[in-house]
Amino acid sequence: MHCIEIRSPGGPEMLQPVDREDPVPGRGEVLIHVEAAGVNRPDVLQRRGRYPVPPGASDIPGLEVAGTVAALGDGVQDWRVGDRVCALVAGGGYATLCVAPSAQCLPLPAPLDFISAAAVPETFFTVWTNVFDRGRLQAGESALFHGGSSGIGTTAIQLAVARGARAFVTAGSDEKCRACEDLGAEHAINYRTDDFVEVVKRLTGGRGVDLVLDLVGGDYFARNIAALATGGRLVEIGMMGGGMSATIDLGDVLRRRLTITGSTLRPRSVEEKGAIAADLRREVWPLIEGGRVKPVVYRTFPLDEAAAAHQMMESSEHVGKIVLVVR
Repeated sequence: MHCIEIRSPGGPEMLQPVDREDPVPGRGEVLIHVEAAGVNRPDVLQRRGRYPVPPGASDIPGLEVAGTVAALGDGVQDWRVGDRVCALVAGGGYATLCVAPSAQCLPLPAPLDFISAAAVPETFFTVWTNVFDRGRLQAGESALFHGGSSGIGTTAIQLAVARGARAFVTAGSDEKCRACEDLGAEHAINYRTDDFVEVVKRLTGGRGVDLVLDLVGGDYFARNIAALATGGRLVEIGMMGGGMSATIDLGDVLRRRLTITGSTLRPRSVEEKGAIAADLRREVWPLIEGGRVKPVVYRTFPLDEAAAAHQMMESSEHVGKIVLVVR
């Protein structure tokens, strides 16, 4: 197979096209002939040497793919060779062939091609498990999503609105704010010019939001707490702000009955990810197939230009997802 490997930790230039032996699916796994692979922030962190590969996972970057099933491992009964699927993987996506647990595969939703489908798994799994499972966002509630123009943000906006919630977001430019509002956000806050706590309080009549989904961390932590309504939930999924610690007023948490939680996706078990896949197929696939929710693909790159894709990811100029096309 042809793939992209990380020569050593460092910049985008460390992504090197190489040929390797074809992977072989193990028990409960399928081999996918990859047509497209999504690019995500964890790929960048892995390339920099800041996101260790889980035990047993491929060292090739790439956490989501779309393509056709090429071979079945022992015990696989849900799929057949030739099936069109997208899949969440723990690594190995930047390649012409990729092994995926059968439970983490989903059928291509009818309206989507391979490129659009490759932009689904990582963000949709992440948003579902954090916003609707851990965060318990319900119809009629309100949420604040940081990084509204990211793959996570564009997904969260659409799913929240489709399920009857109010969505507020932050983004880094007026153009990105407009893009978020075009996707259904009630109000997008330019964090470079406005205080998101003050804006959220004003838009909710002083109440605050029921949920904050945060991928920044650091000095956002206390401000996120301030933006929450009584009984609100803060879900932490990243530390793009660089801070590994934060100060918290426990009295405020007690008085306002707040919940603080968080999660990572990549290290979780196949069983846990399979349960999320089942939820997506039941709750979200009908929204995609009905045209109410769709992945936002900003730009595609050929597989061998993965370094250029990473440069764009790090520039943060994109709105939505960047996808590698494998041909």
